Amino acid sequence: MMDNDNASIAPVRIAFDNVTVDFPTARGPMRVLDGVSCEIRQGEFVSVIGPSGCGKTTLMNIVGGFVQPSSGSVLLDGRPITGPGPDRGVIFQEYGVFPWLTVRQNIEFGLKLAANRVPAAERAQTCERYMGLMGLADFANHFPKHLSGGMRQRLALARAYAVKPQFLLMDEPFGALDAQTRTAMQDLLLQVLQTEGKTVMLITHSVDEAIYLSSRIVVVTARPARIRTIIDVPFGYPRTERIHEDPRFVALRAQIRELVMEE
Repeated sequence: MMDNDNASIAPVRIAFDNVTVDFPTARGPMRVLDGVSCEIRQGEFVSVIGPSGCGKTTLMNIVGGFVQPSSGSVLLDGRPITGPGPDRGVIFQEYGVFPWLTVRQNIEFGLKLAANRVPAAERAQTCERYMGLMGLADFANHFPKHLSGGMRQRLALARAYAVKPQFLLMDEPFGALDAQTRTAMQDLLLQVLQTEGKTVMLITHSVDEAIYLSSRIVVVTARPARIRTIIDVPFGYPRTERIHEDPRFVALRAQIRELVMEE
């Protein structure tokens, strides 16, 4: 991950240009996004925060290739996004693991698909690496139903990382976890990102989470989502829990909460 000073000179990887999305309803088109323009640069961790139901997830789904803009464009390395791809790993709040596969089999799954297929020896090595990083080595042959919520989310992270995506797209990945597990997962994510180096887009309702993890925060309005402001987070990496006590953290949290509440 890059600090803001370095990120500002890094190449643009994802570019939203005047993006509008209308969804059909029985009463006619419902506008979800309205004229959204912003950029995500190489190595940035960008969080999108705003009121519930405002269209944040739609922004991520466009980058994931699951939704097409009604107008405007979203470019990935200068090219329009036409569908999902192995360069983008998606992690949802609902863990996104296959209940009928063991921990090892879940991690291996993407490595057996045509887009990411690797030899068996490399597959085994990758599995061992990420099971070790995520603290899952002792549960290799367990099924997800035997894991805690935090462990299932670690498994989702491991599976996403195993196929070596350039981008992580995360939609409320820790929202269902208790506070202590959520904090542990945030720290684990930061630790892994320090060694893996990804570009990340996070959708979250948590102001604290957005500040703690991000290099920049995009604050959006109530539906239809427009960009209200983009905030540079004034902390470098690596980060520790101590920044929650920093006066700048406290002031930024109050500022963002007020912006979101006004919506």
